[in-house]
Amino acid sequence: MIEQMRLRDLGVIADATLPLGPGFTAITGETGAGKTMVVTGLGLLMGARSDAGAVRAGAAQASVEGIWIVPPEGHVVDRVREAGGDIEPIDDGRAELVVSRTLSAEGRSRASVGGRSAPAGVLADLADQLVVVHGQSDQLRLRSAAAQRDVLDRFGGETLAAALAAYGEAFRHWQRVDTELETLLTEREDRAREADQLRAAIDEIEKIAPEPDEDVALAQRAARLAHSEELRDAATLAHELLAGEGEAPDAVSLLADARRTLERASGNDQRLQELADQLADLGYRMTDVSAELAGYLADLDDSGPQELAAVEERRSVLADLVRAHGTLAAALDLLATGSARLVELDDDDDRVVRLSAERDAATSALDAAAAHLTAARADAATRLAAGVTAEVQALAMPDARVEVVVSPTEPSIHGRDEVAILLAPHPGAQLRPVARGASGGELSRVMLALEVVTAGADAVPTFVFDEVDAGIGGAAAIEVGQRLAALAQTSQVIAVTHLAQVAAFAGRHLSVVKSSDGSVTESSVRSLEGPEREAEMARLLSGMPDSEAALTHARELLGLRTAPRPTAD
Repeated sequence: MIEQMRLRDLGVIADATLPLGPGFTAITGETGAGKTMVVTGLGLLMGARSDAGAVRAGAAQASVEGIWIVPPEGHVVDRVREAGGDIEPIDDGRAELVVSRTLSAEGRSRASVGGRSAPAGVLADLADQLVVVHGQSDQLRLRSAAAQRDVLDRFGGETLAAALAAYGEAFRHWQRVDTELETLLTEREDRAREADQLRAAIDEIEKIAPEPDEDVALAQRAARLAHSEELRDAATLAHELLAGEGEAPDAVSLLADARRTLERASGNDQRLQELADQLADLGYRMTDVSAELAGYLADLDDSGPQELAAVEERRSVLADLVRAHGTLAAALDLLATGSARLVELDDDDDRVVRLSAERDAATSALDAAAAHLTAARADAATRLAAGVTAEVQALAMPDARVEVVVSPTEPSIHGRDEVAILLAPHPGAQLRPVARGASGGELSRVMLALEVVTAGADAVPTFVFDEVDAGIGGAAAIEVGQRLAALAQTSQVIAVTHLAQVAAFAGRHLSVVKSSDGSVTESSVRSLEGPEREAEMARLLSGMPDSEAALTHARELLGLRTAPRPTAD
């Protein structure tokens, strides 16, 4: 529910605050006073496309702010928080949401949701849950086949909802199995080819039996074998210098002599003993290196041209494997995972049999769920048509007939039914789709009747009617007012009207008042009570707010608001 809306510099409205609240609020005013700016402002809060022409002449920008009362949990709050905004808890398990929109004279638009800037698309998402606007040229709920189906589904209540949920589950299961089977059949040849290629690749890898990083290790081994003479000469010379043979001094012996020399003199200086210890450590390490060089030379002696040829041959085999798979690691990964994939591919024939049987079962279950859903919709359609027909006949269309037809269509997640609301506005007229077979006024009345009948099942808390009473008057206008008041028992209703018979049934009456200083025209909004409301009603009736006859009639109409509402036959 929208609690309050403030408009600034929007059209001819300089600054106006509209106290709205629960129940039925009527908005009236002279032609050109700016009543439609109220609907325009609400449209901006709902994410409608901005129009720089709506900015008041001479103003830099227009702004609209709305305060909504929403449940503290649910889709609306989740969407607000997802956009970075928040709500303010108030009382009785309710919360306050502030939404605003500014529009510059250059055409730039900014939106704010729950205190944070947000794209206009967020406003549109929230609007789907918060408000429905009806106007003479914007009967979207009746023009869309999908929307007509949704209206019927909501009207059908829990029984239809359960049938739709069961059908949706059956459809998703059938769709998954059907897609899997069709994909398997379509790709059967490709999968068989993949299996042959995979099998050949796995056989080759298993035959070669590579080890992780074997190609790197073999490259190093080949380089060593190819330069064995050079390596042998270097290792031999280094070994002789460390621990040479014969009388030639070697590094190990020289290091030992140096250590002993320092030890003999260390009794007079502890520092020399420390240096002698370091030389001893170096001697041990040089002895270890000398031993390793001896082992290295022995290994070189065992290697020969035959080993180099064997290494190069193995490298060639591994190179072919790398060319086929990119890297040796990729080949090993294929060996590790390819077997499972091969089992899957080799099972295709059996899978086709299993999936075919599963699809047959899923199709049978889907047919049963679809038939149950169609039956539930047909039953709801009969009841909805009867209720809407009764309401429309009371709205100056006494011979009108409405039917809600459920007919077969291509299956989808929503069922196998197409829903159409048909109208025969007068005797002898053929039933035609309501969006094409009704005038603007007739369409408005059908829409109003539909909203009254489905009010208990519709989750949208606010309805806005922009001159829904166009083209009617007299007793029919009184019926419109009564039905808007009835709708307001379960939802918030805001109606822009030019008929006193409609405004009389509102619990709150706002008037858009135009004033001019001779050069600038601007409007404001006043809440009317008592004599002021009677005068505005008299103006709507006769154009003369001071006419005693009109005032008397106005008081009579206002008295109807507390009278019992007649039941339509």
